[in-house]
Amino acid sequence: MIFSANLPTSKETTTILTINNVGAQENTPVPKFKVKRKTLVVLVGATGVGKTDISIALAKKLGAPIISTDSRQVFRGMTIGTAQPTAEQLSAVPHYFIADREPTAEYNAGIFEKEALALLDKLFLTHDYVVAVGGSGLYINALCYGFDNLPIADIALRERLSTMNLAELQEELQRLDAQYFAEVDKNNKVRLMRALEVCLISGRPYSELRHIKHTKRAFDIVTIGLVMPRGELYERINRRVDIMIAEGLEAEARALYPFKHLNALQTVGYREMFDYFDGKTSFEDAVELIKRNSRRYAKRQLTWFRKNADIEWVAKKDAERGDFFSEKFAEKDF
Repeated sequence: MIFSANLPTSKETTTILTINNVGAQENTPVPKFKVKRKTLVVLVGATGVGKTDISIALAKKLGAPIISTDSRQVFRGMTIGTAQPTAEQLSAVPHYFIADREPTAEYNAGIFEKEALALLDKLFLTHDYVVAVGGSGLYINALCYGFDNLPIADIALRERLSTMNLAELQEELQRLDAQYFAEVDKNNKVRLMRALEVCLISGRPYSELRHIKHTKRAFDIVTIGLVMPRGELYERINRRVDIMIAEGLEAEARALYPFKHLNALQTVGYREMFDYFDGKTSFEDAVELIKRNSRRYAKRQLTWFRKNADIEWVAKKDAERGDFFSEKFAEKDF
């Protein structure tokens, strides 16, 4: 769950959208944001909804730098497959956690939390606002709430789990934690194994331990979610995959192929290309699978985020209005 701090009781409102189920929307009035302390503005939403452009527009309005909460954009050499911001976009506003380490580097939500909080301490010395943008729910939770004190990994157990195939891992996790199994990427062996480690070491469901304790932050947090009709979102995802292919996703994936075993490469777009390289599927089928799996990933993201009643859901078309954020942050002198 993502925290939206200190929302006022002001009667001033603006129309936003609240998700009741995937693809369903209704108009709902909510208070404008009244910001007094140093504030992290978190922008979330499904892949392909247009978070990057909106985050840059918002950051310019607020005079804020941007922190990426994407678990994959942080790696070098993965520009196309992770839809990293373009050179022009990166030059428009200072960005952090974009292509700043190799795919071989150890990186997880816990590491991100520590690095991001240290960075925020510095950024808030000279900025009233910082914008965080991305769709990796676990990383956003780590930044806003603190990463729960989960059991330390057991090397022997991890080695045993590594000998299990994907179907066996799926079956075992479904048995031990049906709730987390319903929302996890079922093709991501690393996440399946980590959840199983926690279940087997603690004797408790991973989904239960993830939400036990939240850490209060020294800054306010306002969370905005971008939403659009499901059909429109899926069309955007399909078009974006076509653009990735045209920009050279195949060549990028070939360069990364020697590292396909790494956690960083267990990612939609690369996995399907690796199967094509291994002769398991045709190029045409690989492209269609990328589109399908990206749409499924978007649905999982919305399932994750819609559990949080604190997210202020905003229609993408409204967020694109030039005066929209001036209205939302009513006390900010734009």
